[in-house]
Amino acid sequence: MLTSRRQSCLTPELLTRVGLAWGAVCALLLLVHYSAISALRFPDPDDTMRLLQVRDLIAGQGWFDLTQTRVNAPDGGVPMHWSRLVDLPLAAIIIALTPLLGSASAELAALVIVPLVTLGIVMLLAARIAWRLMGGEEAMMTCLVIAMSVPVLFQFGPLRIDHHGWQIVCALAAINGLMTRRGLIGGIAVGVSLAVWISISIEGLPLAAAICGVTALRWLRNRNDRVWLTATMQSLAITSAALFIGTRGFSDLAVYCDAIGPVHIAMFAWGAAALTLLSKAEPLPKIAVLTGFGVTGAGALGMLFYAAPQCASGGFAALDPLVEQYWYVNVGEGMPVWDQKLKTALQYVVAPSIGVIAALNLVSRSHDWLRRFWIDYTIVLIAALAVSLLVARAGAVAGVIAAVPLAWQVNQWLRNIRTMRKPAPRAFALVAVVLALLPTLPLMLVGWAIPAQASKNGAAQMQQVRKASSCQIADSAPSLRALAKGEVFAPMDISPRLLLETDHTVVATGHHRGSDGMRVLIATSMGSASEAKATLVQRGTSYVALCPDQSEALMYAAAAPDGFAARLIDNDAPEWLEPVALKQPTNLKLWRINRD
Repeated sequence: MLTSRRQSCLTPELLTRVGLAWGAVCALLLLVHYSAISALRFPDPDDTMRLLQVRDLIAGQGWFDLTQTRVNAPDGGVPMHWSRLVDLPLAAIIIALTPLLGSASAELAALVIVPLVTLGIVMLLAARIAWRLMGGEEAMMTCLVIAMSVPVLFQFGPLRIDHHGWQIVCALAAINGLMTRRGLIGGIAVGVSLAVWISISIEGLPLAAAICGVTALRWLRNRNDRVWLTATMQSLAITSAALFIGTRGFSDLAVYCDAIGPVHIAMFAWGAAALTLLSKAEPLPKIAVLTGFGVTGAGALGMLFYAAPQCASGGFAALDPLVEQYWYVNVGEGMPVWDQKLKTALQYVVAPSIGVIAALNLVSRSHDWLRRFWIDYTIVLIAALAVSLLVARAGAVAGVIAAVPLAWQVNQWLRNIRTMRKPAPRAFALVAVVLALLPTLPLMLVGWAIPAQASKNGAAQMQQVRKASSCQIADSAPSLRALAKGEVFAPMDISPRLLLETDHTVVATGHHRGSDGMRVLIATSMGSASEAKATLVQRGTSYVALCPDQSEALMYAAAAPDGFAARLIDNDAPEWLEPVALKQPTNLKLWRINRD
């Protein structure tokens, strides 16, 4: 039977354990990513765009101005929905280190320091839960489980500076708030954490609703615990309003479905006011409390659908159909788990599912306050797993939340294994533990074995797997920077790198608020050469760039074999494109548009 330990928050022993684990993981990440760091090869175009946004801020762009002016410049640029909160630590480190290291080295330091420090915070918050409720072994094992989760670790590698890591921090901070002894303080901590989370990304809203639902459950269990829900909603409303004013200002009060705005803040304020009044009316029958919850929720949803009915279909409802077909559905991380490859799906599903079972085991072995907490924890974990099934990139949040109960379960398994005397069952049990932590290991082994066996048998007819593009924009940067400044028509996946390496502008990047430019790029790539000339001349575009082996360009060529992109890939450029020689060895192809 488990009992509540609830040790002090941050003891030297806990900090030492987490520090050792974090240091070892950081060393491994730096070693694995050394070549990417040296070449400044970002794991995702969003990371490149984040650095560009920080550069613009440091260069003097307004704090409230999030427009990428070099993307679709003829139409005034693209307003980004990203939060300035994520820019702050990056900008602070760059500004602080530039006098000492120079701007380039200061940038590189920030790109390495910020994600690794974020990983340390995540390890500490997760280990703190295990430390306070179970013990030092479980705290250390929690760090190990986090380090072995590919979806989680991807979000904290060097150069991974997008906002996903900070979302995980906010999720764990909210759960730590649920563990607080005093409802008022805990509710405030939960509300502030959720407000920061959804300010960074509105994708956190479903799980934020689930955590608020847990605080409502506490009210239903014991009316004296109603302060959990009221404090959570009050701090959520106040903090959301403060963050909106502090990061967005009052210049743009339009309703957006992809970011927290005035309508969402009004919903939170309504919820806080209604639940506070309901709390004042206690004691009430539970059916009356449930009715009050229903009225509050219905009122909030009614406000949203009245002010922004388009948001009922999600943040991407306004996408152009062509953009949705050739961009959105190809963004794998935004698709459901069942649309992923088996290897990816296993990484997202197996560990959190075992974590749910482990959390239920903790419920059955606990009592009193601890039993109620593990019930709440299981609800949050199930909700996180459900969200990750619908949107794969949310799997990192589910993986981190699952790490605590999974760490306890692994420790239980290892203790049982140590008592086994027969080697065969012990070996089988150890393999099972490894597969729980590394579910894709069998697929990796098969992948290694098949080519080796084929080579041994002399089988030369192997199905070719398309490799990642060998086109490195950085190699061509000196030649590109020497050209007269102008707009470059290039695939969305390489456009952020063109922006980073040069002063040129681009037609589009893979960011949904730039849907107009994205449609132009896709339609032009698949249209005829004559249509492409008319469009690009009208826009005033100066150059066309292409990586022939890049997947986006190949997709356009496959969809339109006689289209503009297909002709460029086949070295059949129309006469109005003049080849530009790039001095550096590169696979990038570049043409200058001859308007005459």
